[in-house]
Amino acid sequence: MARDLAPEVERLLQFRDPNIRKKAALCTIRIIRKVPDLAENFINSAASLLKEKHHGVLLTGVQLCTDLCKVSSEALEYFRKKCTEGVVKVLKDLANSPYAPEYDIAGITDPFLHVRLLRFLCVLGQGDVDTSDCMNDILAQVATKTESNKNAGNAILYQCVAAIMSIEDNGGLRVLAINILGRFLSNRDNNIRYVALNMLMRAITVDSQAVQRHRATILECVKDSDASIRKRALELVYLLVNESNVKPLTKELIDYLEVSEPEFRGDLTAKICSIVEKFSPEKIWYIDQMLKVLSEAGNYVKDEVWHALIVVTTNASNLHGYAVRSLYRLVQTAGDQEILVRVAVWCIGEYGDMLVNNTGFLDMEEPITVTESDAVDVVETAIKRHSSDLTSRAMCLVALLKLSSRFPSCSVRINDVIVQYKGSLVLELQQRALEFSAIVDKHRNIRSTLVERMPVLDEATYSGRRAGSVPAVVSTSQGAPINLPNGVAKTTSAPLVDLLDLSSDDVPVPSSSGGDFLQDLLGVDLSPSLSQTDTNQAQKRGTDVLLDLLSIGTPPAQSNSSIPEMVSPSDDSKSAINVLEQLSSPSAPAGGVSTPPGSSPMMDLLDGFAPKPENNVPAYPSIVAFESSTLQVTFNFSKQPGNQQTTIIEANFSNKTFDAYTDFIFQAAVPKFLQLHLDPASSDTLPASGNGSISQKLRITNSQHGKKSLVMRIRIGYKSNNKDMLEEGQINNFPRGL
Repeated sequence: MARDLAPEVERLLQFRDPNIRKKAALCTIRIIRKVPDLAENFINSAASLLKEKHHGVLLTGVQLCTDLCKVSSEALEYFRKKCTEGVVKVLKDLANSPYAPEYDIAGITDPFLHVRLLRFLCVLGQGDVDTSDCMNDILAQVATKTESNKNAGNAILYQCVAAIMSIEDNGGLRVLAINILGRFLSNRDNNIRYVALNMLMRAITVDSQAVQRHRATILECVKDSDASIRKRALELVYLLVNESNVKPLTKELIDYLEVSEPEFRGDLTAKICSIVEKFSPEKIWYIDQMLKVLSEAGNYVKDEVWHALIVVTTNASNLHGYAVRSLYRLVQTAGDQEILVRVAVWCIGEYGDMLVNNTGFLDMEEPITVTESDAVDVVETAIKRHSSDLTSRAMCLVALLKLSSRFPSCSVRINDVIVQYKGSLVLELQQRALEFSAIVDKHRNIRSTLVERMPVLDEATYSGRRAGSVPAVVSTSQGAPINLPNGVAKTTSAPLVDLLDLSSDDVPVPSSSGGDFLQDLLGVDLSPSLSQTDTNQAQKRGTDVLLDLLSIGTPPAQSNSSIPEMVSPSDDSKSAINVLEQLSSPSAPAGGVSTPPGSSPMMDLLDGFAPKPENNVPAYPSIVAFESSTLQVTFNFSKQPGNQQTTIIEANFSNKTFDAYTDFIFQAAVPKFLQLHLDPASSDTLPASGNGSISQKLRITNSQHGKKSLVMRIRIGYKSNNKDMLEEGQINNFPRGL
């Protein structure tokens, strides 16, 4: 219907009655939204509407031109060349027009038309320097002349700021725009303050120095009574923090933490902890700020935050005494903060002797006298508090065991406390109490060795794993050793070790329910450190599919072979190495797993063991192997006649962003029952916006064809705007029969 009516609507755009022209323009907007192909038919007619004197027709004409630019690059170029100066003149006449009662709102002539014209200029100027230069003067004029004491004026100013931020760079104009937003922050209207904060978050990426000038006003917004404004202002403050202003900003936020509402404390605490950890200039300052947060809002602190505090403390050998004394003071006044108590108990257990002996006393500290009995009192009080949870009580038992060695004179008293938990209904506490009591009572000769001070934890390794980060550039050179904390040398010939955090000596192996899905899939002894987000994503990808891929309910056989290694194309040999440990053959399903009625048996889920005809080569559907917000990878499959074990994969990589990628490299890892060969990629540059792709061929030979399905771990590296990027993923949706 739109196609049939388009010629008639185009004719009506030239009709003598302005009301008909206005209605025709509105109809045209709907037509091009339904059928973008018709946009080019209306370019000339729409351009003629920009010369209208009637405000209603001009308003709809500007909106029509804006929509045409969004659906047609040809229309955008036409309007840039032919209409920019005319639109600028219309806006200038409108801004300087005398009082017109018909269109006046609060002393401003037709603010609706003002806003539409500014939006159109925003579209025209984006990405085009010459067009942006044409509109600089009028934007500056609108920004300086428009009154801000009325809502109509504020609407125009806001749209003017949006236009200035969108068009090509003009430093002076941007400073002017950010100053307008700063004035908005002082407005009494909540909506105006909120949109100003939103716009400043965009502006900070362009001119952070200009936004920094309004830091004090933004901080005041963090204390606003409106929850939405508080949250948005806090996000903006987080973006404003750098090495030079971290101390004053953190102080302001912690001061506000003391009086903030309970419902806002979670967000505020998380942001403060992140700022302190990211921009801490020195360890003593980091410890001081974290202790302040723990004393004010310890119950809102996430586990990984206080874990990090303990790691940093162990690495600051000259601050052990200072930290334990500071915690001792705080726990006397803020004993209701569970997380503070945990950290205090841990440090007293480790450094209780330093607390009693005033070891490492700093000049800034106030003198304090603590006896051995006082130190034990803190732990005993914590374990007996009715609000203490299992984790805190377990930590208290460990601390008591350690103090029994540090303070031999208190060992009898300590044992009496431990014995009370021998009959605990909580198995964890009961077992610890029984074992620790036996150590204190019967094994004094080995007790001091058992409870030696914890070794220094690897701060860099812990922080990297906790943040889920991986090196931006992966070395594929052979034989370069990496020094590990325990002195064992590991070579960079297996970069997948860094990618998957496998076989690490310094990280405990998580339970199978909380570990990396690759552990469940491949049955290898991995030691990943997954954040909660990663675990959720793994579950989201389909636990049922992974269960079907494997022998359900049967634990994989233990294997102690080698570590997986990432395979990348080599210019010399163009061969690939597979070093994942050999997997055990699939076992029968556990008795507790039944096959739903009407479904295929389990052997069918695993492609069965029946021989397949060798003379026919089946066709396999293409799959989207990996997709993120920036990249898409598609796999096409084929097989050679007479060789069912070998699968040829053509990988096609497509860029979904507006920036071209350079230095593109694709790497893959497979289990040992698969043999993988990668050919060089067709290019190392991936064009933007899907305007071209990179292809690369992979050849996989499955020695367990018909028994085990293909699985693959991939990593993709590239540069975007000279910034190193890295993406990784697990592929387990290969078509059956490969």
